[in-house]
Amino acid sequence: MSTAPPSLPRPEAEPAAGSPPVEPLRRLDRRMIWVDAVQMVISLVPTFVAIVIFDVEPRPSVIWPAAIVAVIGFLTAGHDLFRWLKTRYRITGHRVERHSGFLVRSTLSVPRDRIRSVDTTANLKQRLAGLRVVTIGTGQNASTGEGMIELNAVSKATAAELRRVLLADRLGAEAGQEAPADDGRETLIAGLKRHWLLYNMFNVWAFVTAMFVIWSAYWLLNNVGVDLDKIVLNLVDWEALGPGWTIAIATAAVALVGAVGLTMGFVSEFWNFRLTRVRTERGTTLRTSNGLLKTREVNRDDYRLRGVHIAEPLFWRWIGAADTAVISTGLAKAGLGSEPASTILPRCPVGEARRVAAAVLDDGDLPFEAPLRAHPRAALRRRVVWAVNTSLALTGLLLWFGLTMEPLPDWLWLAGVATLPVTVFLAVVAYRSLGHAIVGRYLVTRCGLLTRSTDALQRRAVIGWKLRQSLLQRRLGLITVIATTAAGYGRYRAPDMDVRTGLSFADEAVPGMLSPFLRKETN
Repeated sequence: MSTAPPSLPRPEAEPAAGSPPVEPLRRLDRRMIWVDAVQMVISLVPTFVAIVIFDVEPRPSVIWPAAIVAVIGFLTAGHDLFRWLKTRYRITGHRVERHSGFLVRSTLSVPRDRIRSVDTTANLKQRLAGLRVVTIGTGQNASTGEGMIELNAVSKATAAELRRVLLADRLGAEAGQEAPADDGRETLIAGLKRHWLLYNMFNVWAFVTAMFVIWSAYWLLNNVGVDLDKIVLNLVDWEALGPGWTIAIATAAVALVGAVGLTMGFVSEFWNFRLTRVRTERGTTLRTSNGLLKTREVNRDDYRLRGVHIAEPLFWRWIGAADTAVISTGLAKAGLGSEPASTILPRCPVGEARRVAAAVLDDGDLPFEAPLRAHPRAALRRRVVWAVNTSLALTGLLLWFGLTMEPLPDWLWLAGVATLPVTVFLAVVAYRSLGHAIVGRYLVTRCGLLTRSTDALQRRAVIGWKLRQSLLQRRLGLITVIATTAAGYGRYRAPDMDVRTGLSFADEAVPGMLSPFLRKETN
């Protein structure tokens, strides 16, 4: 079967009303059906081997997992069969269309000059079959995933051709010029470093991963007649160790299994990671490519770039780890289990994140290197008040539990009192995270307790200001200044600023926008 890509038309004027469509509707690649069928057969191999080769008794504990896998595989293959039968797409000179649905038909059509991103992904089975999933993003309602066209799945050659043509510059497309291919002029900004693994192998998900791995191992070994429970119980004399050592060893073992699982997941997802800037005749594109079993390539138009976001989670802040994303228009959130399209680096040292941010912005302003202005002491008092009130409320709740519930001890309320130093400490940490500055073409804000976020947003990207004051903020003379924008999360805030400083900050960042609402002082 031929896998040659379709000949995509050049951008042209919208056809006249009532004229028949020039381009025929195309199907998805039929290999997607056979891939699901093969996967279903392979998933039944462990149970077949256990029963036929190892002569394991076909008891319910062996049969029902295989039956569930078979049903899921059958339903998936059937769903893909109907999707292949009822999905069509068309690339005209002016629009991209997708017609889909079995019981309810739907048609999604977007202008080519509205396309903001073309992402290509492929898991292991799709790669082996030469298939790719192409997601065409338009930037419309990107946060909810609307306004996107997903073609699951097309051939590798078709995916490359779609990316080449649809990422052409809008001005060139409107002029009717041929869409240029990438000319190979790439600038490497960042590549995967081995020590980044240390920042990604320890978190709370390690225990969830460990539980899944242990259950899977137990089920597979049980299918071939191996009793994992007996093996573990015979390793050491658990009764002689006592409950304390038993719990400690079990926790360490689960954490180790989880860390190994996270390590394998990180290597699989970010293998051969590259962040490059691709230069063509009509502009530049920020591109990330990564993946071992499942590959992914995301292209982001530099013309849509509005800033960079660096997040430092609380429990990784002490080792200097950070997550990095771009603030851009037209980037949708990723699906379940995928990094958002705005993410440009895996978790890595914050120094590396700042270096990459400077290279991505590439304008010499260095907003992440500039010192930030501290917020007033009243902001600290506000957080301390919340910390004390939280501990008092918890103490009162525990006191009520201790007095009304007989199994609970009367001194349970002391646990609430013990939380006071912790909450006050967290209040100080949250206050020290506050900061703001104006650096060249950027306004910079920083805030957050569980995740300290530093955002450098282009001043020209601000489309409005939201000023908010709670009752306590009014009493303390504080105000929260929120910059609204069409990019990224849509709003970036600087909480608990002095009122005069906050208004001056907003007015300086975007001169004239707040002028009609500010009262001038007169001598």
